[in-house]
Amino acid sequence: MVELCERKSLIVSSIKTKITSVPFSDPPETGFLKLEKIDLLIIQVETKNGVIGTGHIHPLAGGLKTLEMCINEMLKPLIIGESIDNIEALWNKMWKATFIQGRMGITVMAMSALDIALWDCYGRTIEMPLWNIWKGKQKALPVYGSGCYRGLGHDGMIQKAKKYVGQGFKSIKMQVAHCFSNDEDIVNVRDMRNELGKDIGIMIDVNQGWSVEETIKVCPQIESYEPEWLEEPIMADDFDGYDKVCNSTPIPIVTGENNFTHHDLLPFMKGKKIPILQPDIMRGGYTNLIYSSKLANKFGIKIAPHMFPELSIHIVASIENPSWLEYMGWYDHLWKEPLLPKNGTLTPTSRPGHGMDFKTEIGVF
Repeated sequence: MVELCERKSLIVSSIKTKITSVPFSDPPETGFLKLEKIDLLIIQVETKNGVIGTGHIHPLAGGLKTLEMCINEMLKPLIIGESIDNIEALWNKMWKATFIQGRMGITVMAMSALDIALWDCYGRTIEMPLWNIWKGKQKALPVYGSGCYRGLGHDGMIQKAKKYVGQGFKSIKMQVAHCFSNDEDIVNVRDMRNELGKDIGIMIDVNQGWSVEETIKVCPQIESYEPEWLEEPIMADDFDGYDKVCNSTPIPIVTGENNFTHHDLLPFMKGKKIPILQPDIMRGGYTNLIYSSKLANKFGIKIAPHMFPELSIHIVASIENPSWLEYMGWYDHLWKEPLLPKNGTLTPTSRPGHGMDFKTEIGVF
């Protein structure tokens, strides 16, 4: 009888959604996306015993009303009345029910936000942080300072990188392409290395801004500056192109943020030439990010999740093949208790679930 009562307390009784828009504390100058505000779709999952878990989606390029409609029309009916004690089964249920319309894009992003909320609700129900549920460890994890945006220009990128270094970060990420010519990019990388010295890691993000031919042309001219990696140089689904690029340079080539679930990441895994994959938690949720990480480990590939470190840290603290966390500070001013880096590391919170609560003015439905 006790077990039955406990199981009843895990039943999802309501799912609520809310669209909100909040100013950036420091608007990102990406150079190719105009981001004036943080546009969020927040999801609340509540069980019959009144425990609430939250998830959110920040798609960057709009579509919040479409995502909200997908949750309310296609996913909510599948989850109401279900128990949260087997979230992997719920993920598969949503995946199969949206297979005709989905597999990528809107349906997977909507699933992901709901999946994050379900895991948060489960963790809060059993009063355990997610990293603990997944047999991880509460330890300091390396994080790089991201957001040395190309829109800041040559001097601005270097200035922001130096700020990160002054805060104790051991690696930073700068951007190339879109706003610059190849020659300008090479100069920017050269000058960043000269300013930071040889002991600071420099990641370089192209944001799919080059062709295969450009990448093969530019890489030999930046190899001497020893980039830690070159990120997403070409379009995310050009698997043959990535194979050619990887064969052309000793610079580690990384990618994955714009690929959806393990299905879309699998060609990189099988190719075994991408040493680090960067899955985005908004393109698969906790459930698939865990699965993708375990699958990548079988191929000897590490995981450095894209953005959202306050959520993804639970994964990185739990898997056998972690790499870096990415920090830009976009959401620090949105949380009641932000997760802040210290000397270039982040440590997962001991609060139950993912442990992150929006400030009252943001999170109230």
